Amino acid sequence: MPIHATLIAENYAGHLSQGKGLAERAGFSWDFQPVIFRKKGLIPRLVFRSGFQTLRQIEPVILTPQTEIIISMAGKGSRVAALLGKRYNLPVIQIQDPRMSVRDFSLVIVNEHDRLRGDKVVTIRTALHGVTEEKLSQARQKWKPVIRQTNRRILGVLLGGTNGRYVFEEREAAKLSEQIRDFIILHQMECIITSSRRTSEKALFLMKTFLQPYGVRFLSGEGEENPYLGILACSDCLAVTEDSVSMISEAVATSCPVGILPLSGHSGRLRSFVEGLQEVGRVVAFDKNMPLLPMEKLDDTPLAVERIKQKLKC
Repeated sequence: MPIHATLIAENYAGHLSQGKGLAERAGFSWDFQPVIFRKKGLIPRLVFRSGFQTLRQIEPVILTPQTEIIISMAGKGSRVAALLGKRYNLPVIQIQDPRMSVRDFSLVIVNEHDRLRGDKVVTIRTALHGVTEEKLSQARQKWKPVIRQTNRRILGVLLGGTNGRYVFEEREAAKLSEQIRDFIILHQMECIITSSRRTSEKALFLMKTFLQPYGVRFLSGEGEENPYLGILACSDCLAVTEDSVSMISEAVATSCPVGILPLSGHSGRLRSFVEGLQEVGRVVAFDKNMPLLPMEKLDDTPLAVERIKQKLKC
């Protein structure tokens, strides 16, 4: 039987994709327990000082009898997981800087831009994810008839949305639409765009209104009908908004050249992440002059998996 992991984090797509990707690529079975605070406006930094009182401030986090390891993501997930790890004497693997002492974790997996170092710290260049060659091959087989309808090359565009650091609203959508239009006209390419749950409906409507007359197609769907992997698998080059470490990391795990779409706002950590990928030549700023030749895949998830297996001796 495979090791069973319980994933603990706030219910954000980026958090879940990292935890799920790590668990699956390590060969673990898994379940997900979201961290949900009962009282709106509760300040986690203050609550967590009360130790196990924290567990009474959130909806129940249930560890199944099969749980052998806890995988936590981000700051709030880390604090809950550390408490549960102590209570049930379970190893805890933390993804991202926990913003607390690392001594309560078996391993902490962070990106280089987090600048966290130590014996328990595993440093990688990209976010953890589940985009493997096998999954890309399966997605290519399924989505190729939908996405590749002509012999022209394809630009795949992955849109994020407004978060605590970046803004992606109508003004930003108008600028990106012009960039995408100029690019596909110059290179005589087709374009497929997919959005995320954070993408503003108004921004997306503006982009559709502007770009559909140029033949740009917008694909969406949930579950098995989500075209995201299909776009990664079938595109010749990719453009990704700069707000998402997860989407950028998944894009560079393909052989596509990757251009970063600028948004309003700033994050020192995210800027450092992108600059690190620029330094190794894996991403560039999206513009009409970006290279279009296939690139070497960049994926550090196997490095994290190897360290976990060494730590757990599995």
